[in-house]
Amino acid sequence: MKIASNLVACVVGLCVAASAFGQGYPSKPVRVIVPFTAGSGVDVIGRMVAQKLNEFWGQPVTVENQVGAGGTVGAGAVAKSPSDGYALLVNSTAHAVNAALYANLPYDPVKDFVAVSPLAAQPYVLVAGPSAGVKTVSDLIALAKAKPGQVNFTSAGTGSGTHMAAEKFKLAAGIDAVHVPNKGGPEAIADAASGRVAYWFPPIALALTPVREGKLLALGVSSARRSGLLPNVPTIAEAGVGGFQDTIWYGVWAPAGTHAEVVDKLSKDIARALAAPDVRERLTKSGTEAMSMAPAEFTRFVRSEIEAAARVVKAAGIKPQ
Repeated sequence: MKIASNLVACVVGLCVAASAFGQGYPSKPVRVIVPFTAGSGVDVIGRMVAQKLNEFWGQPVTVENQVGAGGTVGAGAVAKSPSDGYALLVNSTAHAVNAALYANLPYDPVKDFVAVSPLAAQPYVLVAGPSAGVKTVSDLIALAKAKPGQVNFTSAGTGSGTHMAAEKFKLAAGIDAVHVPNKGGPEAIADAASGRVAYWFPPIALALTPVREGKLLALGVSSARRSGLLPNVPTIAEAGVGGFQDTIWYGVWAPAGTHAEVVDKLSKDIARALAAPDVRERLTKSGTEAMSMAPAEFTRFVRSEIEAAARVVKAAGIKPQ
């Protein structure tokens, strides 16, 4: 009986300690690592949520852009960080895609992370530079078919969601185009606008300003329905690529082993940040929709996205790097 009582006391003590651990978090500044450049889609939403968490916690929440190798440099840095919740990864669809694109990742995208929470999702916009000489999706497809292997497209980096959207488009449209990766979205916009590449697939939030300024021409949106922000732009399916549909999503991860109480607090506070009226308004204005999943559900979602990405990489004939 004495042994049993001691065991019960230990279990209760551990539970109380765990609860106290979660309630005491964060007690110092939190670093948010974004593996793409400042101004990219994932950076914008990462900073939006970080600002809210700063307000909630009364602790500095700083965003660091650790760029390189399609987002794997920043992700690898978080994977190697202490499992205490003070280094978080805000990434995009690239987190799932890189598992299929890189043969020797310096981390395991599932085993080395805890999936904390999704953030939001938005459609892509197929855009072309003024010098590309195309005005519609059909024009672009015709150009690529007339010059197989000679038309270039860019992305926010190898393995980014913008890269995979373009690969899916190539498969669906039956074209042969050449990928010219960039460090991030702003650089890709500059390359498309200058004519260095013919087209790319930025998230709608990133596409709006250069499209409205006339630097880029919007040919089609990747969603099932037209966007209210670009009502005159057809969906890519409408424009002739039947069944084409894709979105980019963003999420938050912590290093594997991060305490469940901390993960739970992060998940709830992120959901509260996304529900804030000012954040909702900014998301809506950028054509972005907040996502809501508990950590376990988000974990299953990420695994399914990794499997889907592997199928696209295989179908596109992309050799893992």
